[in-house]
Amino acid sequence: MKSIFVSGSPRENVGKKDAKALRLKGLVPCVLYGGDEQIHFFANEKDFKPLLFTPETHTVEIEISGKKYNAILQDVQYHAINDRLLHVDFLNVDESKPVVIAIPVTVSGVAPGVREGGKLVIKVRKMKVRALLSQLPDNINVDISKMEIGQSVKVEQLQAENPSLVLLDAPNVAVVSVTATRASRQAAQDDAKK
Repeated sequence: MKSIFVSGSPRENVGKKDAKALRLKGLVPCVLYGGDEQIHFFANEKDFKPLLFTPETHTVEIEISGKKYNAILQDVQYHAINDRLLHVDFLNVDESKPVVIAIPVTVSGVAPGVREGGKLVIKVRKMKVRALLSQLPDNINVDISKMEIGQSVKVEQLQAENPSLVLLDAPNVAVVSVTATRASRQAAQDDAKK
């Protein structure tokens, strides 16, 4: 899994007035928790663009006062009107313990059902997984090269392909399916009449 670097500085005061002053300077108040203690810090708003504005999931390497922490993004708060970044929460990660994180779903191949007029529907864009940080993949790939109209790939089928990950979504949830379109149903009716 890809990692993004964020450089932060410790916050002297923790409160609304201090947070507002930081935001006016283009800085974002943040908190890192999950370790021995909570660490309140701030970072440049521009550092968060590659982390927040992408469909991919990343780990984050945070440096505060010369000390480095491995973390994952836990929560982000935006302003209700102008969508400016208000606050970011990070979870400090111990590499010997599993973490829970959402991984994006990608598809590969061309489904025969789509060639016959069906429609590919990706029902789950991100799946929650639990694994060690070193075993987390960049994405969960679904091979659709054998899917016909009316077929789907469920979470339990993906679990068998990825034994190092624990998929936390319900096993019977369809991740990707090929559904019949009006044109494909009409073609099937025309073939049945012949």
